Amino acid sequence: MSRLIGFWATHIDELMRLIAQHVLLVAASTAIACAIAIPLGIFAARRPALASPLTVAANIVQTIPSLAMFGFLLPVPLLGGVGPRAALVVLILYGLLPILRTTIAGLRSIDRSIVEAADAMGMTAGERLRLVELPLALPSIIAGVRVAAVVGVGSATIAAAIGAGGLGEYIYRGLSMVDTTVILAGAVPAAILALMVDGLLLALERGLSRRRRDRPVLAAAATLMLALILAATARAARPGEGAIVVGSKNFTEQLILGELLAQAIERAGLPVERRLNLGGTLICDRATLTGDIDAYVEYTGTALTAVFHRGVDNDSARVFDAVRQEYARTGRTLLPGLGFNNTFAILVRAADARARGLRTIDDAARESPRWRAGFGYEFMERPDGYPGLAKTYDLRFPQTPRVMDLTLSYRALASGQVDLIAGDSTAGLIKGLDLVQLEDTRHYFPPYDAAVVARAETLHRYPALRSAVEVLSGRVSTDDMRAMNYAADVEHRDIRSIAAAFLARTR
Repeated sequence: MSRLIGFWATHIDELMRLIAQHVLLVAASTAIACAIAIPLGIFAARRPALASPLTVAANIVQTIPSLAMFGFLLPVPLLGGVGPRAALVVLILYGLLPILRTTIAGLRSIDRSIVEAADAMGMTAGERLRLVELPLALPSIIAGVRVAAVVGVGSATIAAAIGAGGLGEYIYRGLSMVDTTVILAGAVPAAILALMVDGLLLALERGLSRRRRDRPVLAAAATLMLALILAATARAARPGEGAIVVGSKNFTEQLILGELLAQAIERAGLPVERRLNLGGTLICDRATLTGDIDAYVEYTGTALTAVFHRGVDNDSARVFDAVRQEYARTGRTLLPGLGFNNTFAILVRAADARARGLRTIDDAARESPRWRAGFGYEFMERPDGYPGLAKTYDLRFPQTPRVMDLTLSYRALASGQVDLIAGDSTAGLIKGLDLVQLEDTRHYFPPYDAAVVARAETLHRYPALRSAVEVLSGRVSTDDMRAMNYAADVEHRDIRSIAAAFLARTR
């Protein structure tokens, strides 16, 4: 608990900004969902034949996993992309069903004699709805809004995977670093926020049910909700249009490189917006194509095979040149390499390597019929990943390799849950968990030289950007990167301070 409180104390400004982003995202999506679902509910309540199809459609949306929904929207023009826009669309879709259902149920539950009395008084259909039906159905509608808002608080944490901000940033950052303190730094405020939203809307629901007697409760709940939303709006203000947006993938090294890049640009006096922890390679690649981010660090072998679908090549200079030309055709620039090659590392426990005399991947192949393997999601699908590796080295695992988050795979290997994984050669956890990298004697893996990919348009708009980034060119060695990863993953040091310390040494 003391570590968690200490983390919050040292990250108070960032914490308040993320809470504000979370609140604003949930408030905006819930309000828009209300604006869509309540009129639809009124329409469906008066036309029973339409109620079922509308409810079924909303139900279908609810069955789609939220992460999959974010993935579906990434390539969709106007609605999708990286950032809060796509997150807002997904949260709106998830908020429709509970509000739609309770609106229909609330209107249908009104005593028929009350409706007939309103008609007898000469009210028009619109007056009856406004003065009689909606006030009576309002507690039921608020109950649906309450469910939608609480679901929105939980779903908004997942939106951090596409750069939408919010408390999910801490959760994903903690998962990538396997740091429970950072995970809890996001999970605990999100849980508290969900309880607060639930409590405030419950008070509002009860106040509406009991009317005059609970007017003070009703006013207090409404005031607290409004204050929360206004505070979030003020806090969540993002950098202006002139900010250079820096992205990263979702593992420790990428978070460090993204922060290094952002701080190097800030040192040149340019404004920066961070959208780190974005997910896999193709999310970052698409984000630079669409302009959702301006720059991030990519690896040449990954770009060659996974992005541009070219054949594997083991010549570093040739790969770099080929990738540079491919990026140029798409309006992007591959800047000079940072100085290290983060190739895939086939890892085993050091104790196993010593006991069985394991030095190369060929050595592991003879043990594979008795072993369990675990690989990251991307590695299982990439052309330079598991299928080709298994064929090249004749790996024969008795079961399909377990698929898991890349960072978690190191812990799974160290704890004996699997016997072989594919990690990063610069990972600090190799030393921290006493693992051994096996030699790739058949040269299966291409070179993975780290380099910054930037939008050519952004480089043209900000002439100082190129020189700011090139300060890092050739300055980050394999040992440097491994030491920074070790500081984050094993020593649990703050990533911003790790990046700042490295940049201070490069002056």
